[in-house]
Amino acid sequence: MKLSLVLAGCAALSMVASPASAGKKSQKAPKSSCVTCHEKETPGIVKQFLGGKMGQSGEVDCSDCHGSAHKSATDSKLVKIPTPDTCGQCHEDQVKQYDKGKHSLAWIAMKAMPMLGHQPTPISGKGYKGCANCHKIGRKDAAKAGVHYGTGACDSCHTRHSFSKAEAKDPRACRTCHMGFDHPQWEMYSTSKHGSIWSIEGDTGRAPTCQKCHMKDGNHAVMTSWGFLAVRLPEDDADWLKDRVVILKALGVLDAKGNPTARLDVVKAGKVARLTKKAFQVERDKMLGICSECHSKSYAREQLETADDVIKAADELMAEAILVVKGLYDDGILKKPKGWDFAPDLLQFYEAPSAPEQELWVMFLEYRMRAFQGAFHFNPDYMHWYGWAPMKESLARIKSEAAALRAGHK
Repeated sequence: MKLSLVLAGCAALSMVASPASAGKKSQKAPKSSCVTCHEKETPGIVKQFLGGKMGQSGEVDCSDCHGSAHKSATDSKLVKIPTPDTCGQCHEDQVKQYDKGKHSLAWIAMKAMPMLGHQPTPISGKGYKGCANCHKIGRKDAAKAGVHYGTGACDSCHTRHSFSKAEAKDPRACRTCHMGFDHPQWEMYSTSKHGSIWSIEGDTGRAPTCQKCHMKDGNHAVMTSWGFLAVRLPEDDADWLKDRVVILKALGVLDAKGNPTARLDVVKAGKVARLTKKAFQVERDKMLGICSECHSKSYAREQLETADDVIKAADELMAEAILVVKGLYDDGILKKPKGWDFAPDLLQFYEAPSAPEQELWVMFLEYRMRAFQGAFHFNPDYMHWYGWAPMKESLARIKSEAAALRAGHK
């Protein structure tokens, strides 16, 4: 079907409640060959599609998104898998916003992790049983990625085949990915005062949702001031900058002399850190404005800046722990694994070869994340007992294990 008919269908949807259309009975379009066949083959998919706005319009057919090359059960590989560009034919603004934001870069961010190179394909990509299941929201070349399904990103939130806007606006739509080990935002939000009000009252507008704070006015960029790594440059606080340089070296973004490495380019490409004052402040000002819709601006600013201070305190612990482990490498007690450019390397995660390093990456990816994210999601129990307290415990264990290794080495 031509794009003009698709656009006409979208326009028709906006007229459903207009006076001109009131009382008129819409003429039901005949079933397409796709629907007729799939009512037998995949009836659930057909039911979902016909239950959604696109299916109900009568102007959008399966072939508009999947192409018309597939004709029978034996040529299913000819089915075209939709991409954001497919959705962009009708939803141009939303796709432009998505392309400027972090979700479109999720596949890049995942592939940047060196530990993925050590994993079996079902863990790292094929079948979406591991990291790839959430990171598939990012743009990718299906051929290079080695995957068939999942090249479309919009369906991560507007799930197929109803593609419901109401579903994507519900905070529970976010919890599939934003939960668990390294970014338990759902757990933090749902047990915070904001989330508690939402679970009691529902969508009354009194309690902010994920979309209210991170997708203001429906903006699909979904950006934050600190980024996933909670790292920003430059930094005016000299002590904090010193700690952050230690962390950046352990991330392999800076080399031993403090010079940028190739990983810095990946950090830039994935937008997982804020590398200019403007990039940070633009997003901070947006969030301050959102918080100020319910709270006074001075209160909102104080709360956000206090959360910044939590990151500063966490970074001090993190830098101390990194230097303890680095000392083991510097003194020859630990040997850098073959193929590693940096040691310790936080981005090798559970591929780390020693007990202190295993403790170190968990301290970074689980506990530090929970301290900083818990602070910004206004869940003090999560920030303290699931973040800050375990960081202190990890630092004590790393020091103890390092001392034992030194004693054994002597």
